[in-house]
Amino acid sequence: MSVRPLPDAFELRALPNLGPASERMLHAAGIHTPAALRALGSVPAFVAVRQAGQQPSLNLLWALEGALSGRDWKSVAQQERTALLMQLDDLESGRQP
Repeated sequence: MSVRPLPDAFELRALPNLGPASERMLHAAGIHTPAALRALGSVPAFVAVRQAGQQPSLNLLWALEGALSGRDWKSVAQQERTALLMQLDDLESGRQP
């Protein structure tokens, strides 16, 4: 498996796995650049999208992690599903990861 470095593009949709719909949800959450997404991380960004009133499916979480790690979202869903869901549960329940 090869991992591509995260580009320093200004548009989120320039990242792998992210398109216009993902970009709109991230913008609604106040996340406007790849650098901002990188600073938050995939799970906190997903929670921010939910808290902004968006209704993302878990596919967005897989896409965000893939965008940050340079992997296809389907690979992330297969390989890291449990770990990401545990992080999500910890964050949403107020537990520290």
